[in-house]
Amino acid sequence: MVPLSDLSGLPAEQRAALERELAPLTLLQDVVRWGFAHTPPRDVAEVVVQDEFTHDVVVPWKDGRYLVFDTT
Repeated sequence: MVPLSDLSGLPAEQRAALERELAPLTLLQDVVRWGFAHTPPRDVAEVVVQDEFTHDVVVPWKDGRYLVFDTT
């Protein structure tokens, strides 16, 4: 499972549910498919280039929060 760093202070139950939901996502392709499976679809909002190998992929989640996936 990919580690989840919660910087927004989610309640424990909501964080645990999010961890379970994100657990199968191991590739960027999984993240994109997961996002588009929602209604309304959650498209990649931004890609932040950290260096030539690492990018942060920002996806809207809910309640004005975003998920950031670190990719290499």
